[in-house]
Amino acid sequence: MANLSDISVIKEVLSRNGFTFSKALGQNFLVNPSVCPKMAEMCGADEETGVLEVGPGIGVLTKELALRAKKVVSIEIDERLPKVLGETLAEFDNVKIINDDIMKLDLKKLIEEEFSKMKVVVCANLPYYITSPVIMKLLESRLPIEAITVMIQKEVADRLCAKAGERNAGAITVSVNYFADAKKLFDVSRGSFMPAPNVDSAVIRLNIKSEPDIFVSDEKKFFRMVKAAFGMRRKTALNAISAGMGIPKSNVASAIEKSGLDMNIRAEKMTMEELATLCENL
Repeated sequence: MANLSDISVIKEVLSRNGFTFSKALGQNFLVNPSVCPKMAEMCGADEETGVLEVGPGIGVLTKELALRAKKVVSIEIDERLPKVLGETLAEFDNVKIINDDIMKLDLKKLIEEEFSKMKVVVCANLPYYITSPVIMKLLESRLPIEAITVMIQKEVADRLCAKAGERNAGAITVSVNYFADAKKLFDVSRGSFMPAPNVDSAVIRLNIKSEPDIFVSDEKKFFRMVKAAFGMRRKTALNAISAGMGIPKSNVASAIEKSGLDMNIRAEKMTMEELATLCENL
């Protein structure tokens, strides 16, 4: 079994396949040998589980998942990597590589076809440039998955794992809080990658909720309001929502008053319950 955390092995495999790193695809391959086994353990992979992976790289995490899970399906957008993965994962018959763009795939259909009668989790080392779109697609698609365990930029991890109402909360914090319970598992230093990025990373786990903790009668309207409220962080929720949604200030002010909120409150000070109440009163 090739040591895919050994830099000399990685360079040899990549050179043999004529591979060079793509900045556009945010490619930074893990070389810290302790990270992937830890991720694979903490994501919930076992002999009854199907694992959906995004961006396998050269297969360092994929290998650890394959050792534990019943089946691993990895989605890789780079057309050059399936050949490399065919070599690095040759010993595993429970791994399938799909050369496609996750943002264009019907994930519900893919899960039905690939993981019949299995519990399913997502585990991935996500490229920084596409972190939020991938996470939101996984959540908003309401897939039959139990949890999402991903390595992402540390600053983004802190935002995603915050609670609505905390200072570093943003619109995506509210979205994640709505669909899942988020928890930061551990930090990963920038030196764990080749080439090393300019920022540190962290591994988080999102446990999918069977249903949201709050009630909103119109989800699209709720998330539109949240996006507007956080879209102008220096403005009050009153001004930001009015401008962002094109609603007269008097209407927004009336909803804020009816919700029992301070007229000068800012979005980052509002809890999930307060945001939901305000949306219902708009």
